[in-house]
Amino acid sequence: MLLAISTFLSNNLHAEEKFAVNYEKFTLGNGLEVVFHPDKSDPVVAIAIQYHVGSNREVPGKTGFAHLFEHMMFQESENVPQDQFFRKIQNAGGTLNGGTNKDGTVYYQVVPKNAMEMVLWMESDRMGYLANTVTNEAFANQQNVVQNEKRQNYDNRPYGHAGYVMDKNFYPEGHPYSWQTIGVMEDLFNATVEDVKEFHAKYYVPNNATLVIAGDFDVSVARKMVERYFGEIPKGGDITDPKPLPVQIERTKKLYHEDNFATTPQLTMAWPTVEQYHPDAYALSFLGQILSNGKKAPMYKVLVRDKKLTSNVNVYNMSQELGGRFQVSVNANSGISLAEVEKAIFEGFAMFEQEGITENDLERIKAGLETSFYNQLSSVLTKSMQLARYNEYAGDPGYAAKDLAAIQAVTIADVKRVYEKYIKGMNYVATSFVPKGQVNLVAENSVKADVIEENIKEALEVVLEETSTQTEIKKTPSKIDRSVEPAQGPDPAVNLPEVWNTRLKNGMQVWGITNKELPLVQYTISIDGGHLLDPAGKAGVAAIVASMMTEGTKTKTPEELEEVIDLLGARISVNAGTEQITISVNTLARNFEKTIAIVEEMLLEPRWDEEQFNLIKIRTLNNLKRNQANPTYLAAEAFRKLTYGNDHILSTETSGTAETVANITLDDLKTYFAKTISPSVTRFHIAGDIDSKQVVNATKNLTANWKPFNVDLPHVTIPEIPEKSAIYFVDVPGAKQSVIFVGRPAFPRTNEDFFAATVVNDKLGGSFNGFLNLILREEKGFTYGARSGFSGGRTFGEFTASTSVRSTATLESVQIIKDEMEKYIRGISDEDLQFVKNSRIKSNARQFETLGSLLSMLMEISTYNKPADFVKEEEAFVKAITADQHTQLAKRFILPNNLYYVIAGDAETQLPEMEKAGLGKPELIKL
Repeated sequence: MLLAISTFLSNNLHAEEKFAVNYEKFTLGNGLEVVFHPDKSDPVVAIAIQYHVGSNREVPGKTGFAHLFEHMMFQESENVPQDQFFRKIQNAGGTLNGGTNKDGTVYYQVVPKNAMEMVLWMESDRMGYLANTVTNEAFANQQNVVQNEKRQNYDNRPYGHAGYVMDKNFYPEGHPYSWQTIGVMEDLFNATVEDVKEFHAKYYVPNNATLVIAGDFDVSVARKMVERYFGEIPKGGDITDPKPLPVQIERTKKLYHEDNFATTPQLTMAWPTVEQYHPDAYALSFLGQILSNGKKAPMYKVLVRDKKLTSNVNVYNMSQELGGRFQVSVNANSGISLAEVEKAIFEGFAMFEQEGITENDLERIKAGLETSFYNQLSSVLTKSMQLARYNEYAGDPGYAAKDLAAIQAVTIADVKRVYEKYIKGMNYVATSFVPKGQVNLVAENSVKADVIEENIKEALEVVLEETSTQTEIKKTPSKIDRSVEPAQGPDPAVNLPEVWNTRLKNGMQVWGITNKELPLVQYTISIDGGHLLDPAGKAGVAAIVASMMTEGTKTKTPEELEEVIDLLGARISVNAGTEQITISVNTLARNFEKTIAIVEEMLLEPRWDEEQFNLIKIRTLNNLKRNQANPTYLAAEAFRKLTYGNDHILSTETSGTAETVANITLDDLKTYFAKTISPSVTRFHIAGDIDSKQVVNATKNLTANWKPFNVDLPHVTIPEIPEKSAIYFVDVPGAKQSVIFVGRPAFPRTNEDFFAATVVNDKLGGSFNGFLNLILREEKGFTYGARSGFSGGRTFGEFTASTSVRSTATLESVQIIKDEMEKYIRGISDEDLQFVKNSRIKSNARQFETLGSLLSMLMEISTYNKPADFVKEEEAFVKAITADQHTQLAKRFILPNNLYYVIAGDAETQLPEMEKAGLGKPELIKL
């Protein structure tokens, strides 16, 4: 079957730009629905399997099971040993992951095409041959991992409980959306092996799933493989898809919570709407964008521009399988009353009613959605996941055509109608999250929310008695020998994309790659300097300059500039980094020249709008204040100051500090711009449906009008490494986790040893299969993840290892990190070295698929003076490295005795423990 998907802006779309997605669908005898999408663009295959089971299938008292079982599916199955899912996929050069939400669970892999059969063997094994491997030992480990995921992503961060409070009070008791996907801590702790086996047997069955294969494969061969590996798995019991359960709010409810990690207040308001794919869901999405996106939006005008209550208002409709929610969320500025914010939101609604909607408003949204649609088709992974989702929830993998038609059909009358029907005058639920001790900031008539805070001294942990005997796994009979892993065959040839390079008359260099698979162009303009050129005492100037570049030009107000970009369906952003300011553009190919003209205005005729300057300063200062209660941010800040010293520019993050930002003036920005924004230090990178001649022609005006001048780039002194390792502690009272940040200064990316160092680090902490992660997460269950790596730029570099662990596991985690680094420099096994080689070299098959990946390649070439075929040079190094060489390089690069150990956590309970780590007396530091 051929699915022809044309854009919803058919009047503006050239006939040759219509895009078609070929797919074939069939159903096995056991009910498994299979979708094939052949795509020969790159030698890779994506395999996605969507199970129709999310947290909405759970019951009170047994929450979090869907997500917990997602973790169990990566452990082992009858024929794939413990922790081999990640290892085998990465060893083949692939990548993998999974995800669970309220409505479903998806697993996906992208591998070189020769590994397709291996993936199908593994996926079928965990669908039909997993339950017998769910032992008490394996289950207890993942219970602890998920509990730490909850601490990291919910309990130990600002506003982390906001979703819990809203869900519990928005939905009636027992409603499948009234709990969060992560579950309740006590439910996770009390879950049993029998519970999850029952859950798996009921929902992880062929007739409750869709399997999609997308990429470079032969359809007839793939069909035989699917039938071989999945065909004999028994069909499960009859499963009825959940039906919508609409919600009615009988009266407006308001709740508040004093947040231990918040430094500014947050208000969220929500109204019930409709389920996904309902005709009204599309108009509600438009309503959210019209209310809040851009400078014409009523919420922006009232809350940001006029009243200065916040820097951003998020308004959106979230339609899911059982129902929908229209939500307004505001992170207010410091000290702002949420009662005032609530009042202002209703003033925004009133402005919307008064000003109405124009056809231009709808066109802006539809234009942006067209570009977004093509971006979603840029990889076989996104296509496979979208086909799987459409098939499982809309009953048709080709539902995109109907989805896009519904978007195209939205009218002004539709948007007004859904506002009147679902929002205006309707009851709602509101949550106020305020800093500890600032209850005076909550919305009027709010009552205290029931939030259970974990006692860090009594943190839940599933503990099993150690046993010398391993649980015997019973094998399920099969028609084929599933113990034999399929051979992968020869690795596919990897052809590097052809890179073209030219220098324009004003000195700007251009690197490009032509890729005509989609009618898209992406480009970046990188201007050297960035944060390094911030004037003394005014860190943050470059960041504000970058923000101001999208705030109008001499001939366009900020609102007018925004509108002309939106009507093109383009995205233009400007960001400041440590060493450069980068303009990033994503556009339809037909609008490339128009975006160049806009960028030329931004570069040559900045507006320096004073109102926007003041708003940006307010936003920056409030973001900095919010960060001061974020343990991860505090650990990174402490590491910067220890590494570089207080007077070094790199001791301060790119956005500056509250003190430096407060001192910045509009004249500072103009001076910085005049002295640093020059084509002589600029590199242009472009990839997409365009060639070098088109680029040169389109940039003629920019080349002629943007005159070069010299810019003196500063020399950055690389700090000395610490003489010995030591612990530095940042107190975060009541922290449920400790953030551990270990590291030292290292060489910059331009150093000839940098790539070698990244290779050497791989097995220590460069991926899921690194020793740090395998021990701290998979063996101990202390954390959701642990990584290490080398990073940096042209003038600086760092080696870091980081993780967030249960507070009561802080000491042991520090000792494990220390011990593993000491062991690592004594050498790794030949098997582990071969794993590093395979994962590095074979993964190149999937490195050049998207325009984003092609841009990254070009920036690597231009920024670090690499040849166009640097990938082949790196491959040669990886192939040639021996175990002895790896050991010698590890001794040079890892340096376990010369590291800063920074810990951000609860000092009352954890600081005294750190004296037992063998790293001297820990120092408590204040930031």
